[in-house]
Amino acid sequence: MPQARPPSPEATATLAIAARFCGPTDSGNGGYTCGRLAAGLPLPVEVTLRKPPPLDRALPVQSRDGEHVLLDDDGTAIAQARHVPLALPLPPAPEPETAAQAAAHYHGLQTHAFPHCFVCGPARAPGDGLRLFAGRVAEKELVACLWTPHADLAHDDGKVRSEFLWAALDCPGAWAWLDEMERPLVLGRLAVDIAQRVIAGKSYIVGGWRLGREGRKHFSGTAIWRADGTPCAWGRATWIEVDPARFGSSA
Repeated sequence: MPQARPPSPEATATLAIAARFCGPTDSGNGGYTCGRLAAGLPLPVEVTLRKPPPLDRALPVQSRDGEHVLLDDDGTAIAQARHVPLALPLPPAPEPETAAQAAAHYHGLQTHAFPHCFVCGPARAPGDGLRLFAGRVAEKELVACLWTPHADLAHDDGKVRSEFLWAALDCPGAWAWLDEMERPLVLGRLAVDIAQRVIAGKSYIVGGWRLGREGRKHFSGTAIWRADGTPCAWGRATWIEVDPARFGSSA
């Protein structure tokens, strides 16, 4: 008689999202949260957000069968991370000067549902938030800006920690859509691959572009390029159009 398969080993750790790393004021930035949960899994990794990640609470993370699952206090899943293949054709990077000019047209400077967002919020001070103001590039289906990561985002060797690459690959994908929308978008899923690490203090190009939509779901790609156009990291996201009242929106 064949023996029953033994259960997969399960390890439990904890993860807390500090209030500094919010998206909406009362929940974690999606990209940053995804990057934290993805740590330790082989790239590429896809993270699905089931509900808004709470702030300043140590929550359990279960690691089982090659997945990481962030759990709420009641045992329901907040987010789930797993290794997946990621095939994403990248557009050519805009020139650094072009990306800098595009930032002046950032739609979030006119109206922003989440102005305190760690990644793209204009209410965040330099050095506190990333302030990635991805604006429309003239004559291209692309939004872009420049990013010079601060030293406090990096390890001692100067390489920016991976969760901040995930964060930078988050919001520009939404702004590829938001200049033509009245309702806000929140991140539902993000898959990321990282080819080379980003160095604090150096200037990079960050961009986002549309991949299509299905009803309330909007799909986008994002990338981080070196100034010479070499891609460092890229992501594919699913964004969900939501009721502003549900997420503490300022819109």
